[in-house]
Amino acid sequence: MRLLFSIGAVLVAGVLAGGDVAGFAAPSSKFGSPKFEPTRQQRQAADGDAQSVDVELILAVDVSYSMDMDELAIQREGYAQAIQSKEFLQALKAGPNGRIAVTYFEWAASSDQKIIIPWRLIDGPETADAVAAEILKTPIRRASRTSISGAIGFAMPLFDEDPYHGLRRVVDISGDGPNNNGGPVTVARDLALEKGIIINGLPIMVKEPSYSTMDIDNLDYYYEDCVIGGPGSFVIAIKDREKFKEAIRTKLLMEVAGRTPTVVHVADKDKEPRVSCLIGEKIWSDRWGR
Repeated sequence: MRLLFSIGAVLVAGVLAGGDVAGFAAPSSKFGSPKFEPTRQQRQAADGDAQSVDVELILAVDVSYSMDMDELAIQREGYAQAIQSKEFLQALKAGPNGRIAVTYFEWAASSDQKIIIPWRLIDGPETADAVAAEILKTPIRRASRTSISGAIGFAMPLFDEDPYHGLRRVVDISGDGPNNNGGPVTVARDLALEKGIIINGLPIMVKEPSYSTMDIDNLDYYYEDCVIGGPGSFVIAIKDREKFKEAIRTKLLMEVAGRTPTVVHVADKDKEPRVSCLIGEKIWSDRWGR
C-alpha cells in the first residue's frame, strides 16, 4: 500500500467500460456487512422525495498546527483542482446517477470543526467549478490539537442534513498526525461503521516525524488499523510533497467510482493494530502530564 500512483485515464476507462480495472477491485468490507440505519433523506428517497446521487461524500480536512501553511495551501488547491479535473468529471458521469453530493469541513480539536462548503450537488463542469471556487476563496486557518474522533463524530449527523440520497455514504479524512484529543478514535470509527458509513484516509507524511509536532512513524499503519473502515475502505499515504495533489485526485476518483486499490492493506479488526490506536493520547500525556 506504500505505493503512490495515478489512476487517471486507466480508472476512468475501466469505469466507462463497466468492468474492473487492473489493480482495482469492487469494494469489500473491512469489518463485514454494515448495519444500515435509514436516515431522513433515505426515508424520503423511499417515498420519491429525494434526489438520488452516487455518493454522499464528506471531505474532512485537518488544519491543526502541525500542518504548515504550505501544506494547507496545497491541500486546498489539490481538492479544488481534483474536483475540476477532466478525469473526475468523466468518472462522475460514468456513475449510475451521474452526480454526487459533497460537503467540506476543516477540523482540529474535538470542539473545533468548521464547515467550509455545505452540502452541494456536483453534476457537471459548472457545479464542479462553483464548489472548487468556494473551497479556494475561504481564508486558510490553523488551530490546536488533533481530534480524528471529533471529526468523525461531527461528520455523522451531517448525512441526516443532506437533502440528497446516496448509494454510498463516505467520510474522507486527511491528516498528518494521530488522534490526541477527544474520545478514542476506534470508538468513533465503530459508531460510524454501524451506521453504514465508509471511512477512507489520506495520511500526510511529507515531513520527518518531529517531537515538537507530535508526528509518528508509520502514520499510514495507524490510519489503516485505527481510522478507516467499511466496504471498500482504503488509505492513500502522501509521502512526497510533489505528489500531494495527485494523491488527492486519485482518492477522489476512486471514491466517486466506488473502487479501491487491491494493493492496499486492509486490517482485520480482530488482530492487534501495528501502531497503538492510543499513541497520540499517550504522546500528549507523556509531554503535558494530562
